Amino acid sequence: MVHVLGSRILLRPTDPERSRAFYGEALGLCVHREFGTGPERGTVYFLGGGFLEVSGRSEEPPAPGLRLWLQVADVRAAHEELVAAGVRVLRPPVKEPWGLIEMWVADPDGVRIAIVEVPEEHPLRYRP
Repeated sequence: MVHVLGSRILLRPTDPERSRAFYGEALGLCVHREFGTGPERGTVYFLGGGFLEVSGRSEEPPAPGLRLWLQVADVRAAHEELVAAGVRVLRPPVKEPWGLIEMWVADPDGVRIAIVEVPEEHPLRYRP
C-alpha cells in the first residue's frame, strides 16, 4: 500500500509567466513556495487542501481531460471578481441538479476549472 504524505497537481504550461499571472493574480491563489530561477522556475500555490505547482514548460497544452475543482464560499462573488480580472468565463454560476452551484472558467492553456459553492443545505455539508 502506498502511504501518501502529501500531494500536488503538477502543471507544465506552454507559457509559464502567463500561467503564473493567471493563477497568482487573476485567480488570486496564495503562494506556498517558489523554487528555481528564470522563466521556468516553479511556483506552488495553495488549493485549499492541496497544492498546484506551475513549473517547467511544455510544447503542448495539458491533456484535454485535466480539470481542476475549486470550492469557494460564494461563487457569485467569485464570478464578479474573475470577470473584473479578465478571466475567461466558460459558463456563469448555475445551480446544478445535484445541488452544487458551479461556474466554469479556463486557464490560458484551456485547462477547465470548476469554481463551486456548496450550499448550506447540500449533503456535502451534512454532519450527523
